[in-house]
Amino acid sequence: MDTVITPDIESIERATVAAVAPERLDEQPGWLLPMDSGTVGRARSAVPLHHAAQPLERLDAIVQAYRAVGFVPALRLPDVPAYATWHQALQAQGWQRCQPTWTQVGTVQALLDLPAAGPATRLDAQPDAAWMAMYLGAGLDPVDGASRARALARAQGLCYASVQRAGETVACGAASYSQGWLGVHGMRTAAAQRGQGLAACVLRAMAQEARQRGIERVFLQVDQHNAPALALYRRAGLALAWGYAYWRP
Repeated sequence: MDTVITPDIESIERATVAAVAPERLDEQPGWLLPMDSGTVGRARSAVPLHHAAQPLERLDAIVQAYRAVGFVPALRLPDVPAYATWHQALQAQGWQRCQPTWTQVGTVQALLDLPAAGPATRLDAQPDAAWMAMYLGAGLDPVDGASRARALARAQGLCYASVQRAGETVACGAASYSQGWLGVHGMRTAAAQRGQGLAACVLRAMAQEARQRGIERVFLQVDQHNAPALALYRRAGLALAWGYAYWRP
């Protein structure tokens, strides 16, 4: 696990929430409280801005803040010793832990060093219909798809990478450039095209733009059970910074 300092944790979490564009964003000391009626977990779960111990009494204030404006409370808590008392208390109150995820960090240079062979990758300021079709994917739950599309429409400053073959978008991803970080989001590759280095092409295009903007660090979040994605990110020099999971009542 890479060592991350408190300013890095805060900047990553602020960049993460900005990229998912919640309908509402409140703050309490040491916390971001994104609120959203959609399905994107990071857009509707309170998250701490540092990993030092915090008094458990803050839980009630967070829960009340969500309920006061009509949102269901949820938390996105790091899997670190300082939050063990929170985990235990939430479990005792019947909250469910789900979606264990890894936050990974690395360098833009390592992405630029990925193998260069592969089709050209476009980087656009807005997602076109082909990008959206690839991102939302065949068979995606329509409610989830509509929610993700609304979040993308609200997001500001993202860039949308796509790889095309025979006029069809076969791989895509979204990049955020804020808080001094390249944030990698929404990576998708068509099932029939996997294993051909297309995701590496997407990452490299994002990194080229980051370098032009003077950004040298990258972060992303990945399901800790997604073995193919984790293998790619290892090759791209990304390493675990911390794990987290969602907690929902």
